[in-house]
Amino acid sequence: MKKNILVIYYSQTGQLEDIVRNIAKPFEAQKEEYDVTYYNIQLKEDFPYPWPGDVFFDTFPESYLQIPKEILPPSEEVLNKKYDLILFGYQVWFLTPSIPIISFLKSGYAAQLLKETPVITISGTRNMWMLSQEKLKVYLRDLKAKLVGNIALVDRHDNYTSVLTIVRWLTKGQKEKSGLLPAAGVSDEEITGSVKYGEIIEKHLKNTDLENLQPDLVKNGAIEIRPFLVRVEKVGNKIFTVWSNLIIKKKEKRPLLIKFFKVYLMTAIWVISPVVLVLHLLTTPIFWFKRQKQKRYLQGINLK
Repeated sequence: MKKNILVIYYSQTGQLEDIVRNIAKPFEAQKEEYDVTYYNIQLKEDFPYPWPGDVFFDTFPESYLQIPKEILPPSEEVLNKKYDLILFGYQVWFLTPSIPIISFLKSGYAAQLLKETPVITISGTRNMWMLSQEKLKVYLRDLKAKLVGNIALVDRHDNYTSVLTIVRWLTKGQKEKSGLLPAAGVSDEEITGSVKYGEIIEKHLKNTDLENLQPDLVKNGAIEIRPFLVRVEKVGNKIFTVWSNLIIKKKEKRPLLIKFFKVYLMTAIWVISPVVLVLHLLTTPIFWFKRQKQKRYLQGINLK
């Protein structure tokens, strides 16, 4: 009997769709053994792309506070199957799984599809995905899904270059190299090469050995942890909590507060972030073992 594979994702730029479809290729290539179904999450009122700058920053409080929007129902084809494995593709907005992903997770459809089903999370991000994954783990646990693997593909350029290229991509729709700036996002080579993760997953599924999948993925480069960025995320989450709640509560001042937040965010990236980096480097000898333990945890799939 064929095994049913469901691929869930939301993608504005097409990058995440390319990633999940490449990872699904080994299943697609064995049609006598696997039936692959794709579910592209769609909002009833979608966000624009390319993003007008003000609109992008205006999504911040709802993104960070995980306030859902209405999604269109999945097709009957998607809903009327029991799946042996789900590949769950997501992206990060403001240090949190994106609004479309949160909207799906908070819908009744997620409970129907994910319950008691092995799930592999797949992200394509600029570079800071670690604590977003922790938030996603909580949703999956509460939905009684079985998280068996995680793959995180990132932009390999330095933090500051990737800020410039991602802003160009989101606001102008331009991923390609221009001037002194490289192409934005996950490299084409890594996206194409992600098929190797699909091969690893297919092998473990065929051998009913999903409990040992994540170490195999990590060994083959599916997870890179940059301790400095974990520290930046922790600081960012604390500050984003204050900003998001302030903007939501002060509705009458929202436009002004969004402008202040935009200035703050740019200042944090270009001024505060280097200070955090210096402090991180200075304290590395002191916290070496603690950070190595943290790295091993974040590479895994367990939830503290």
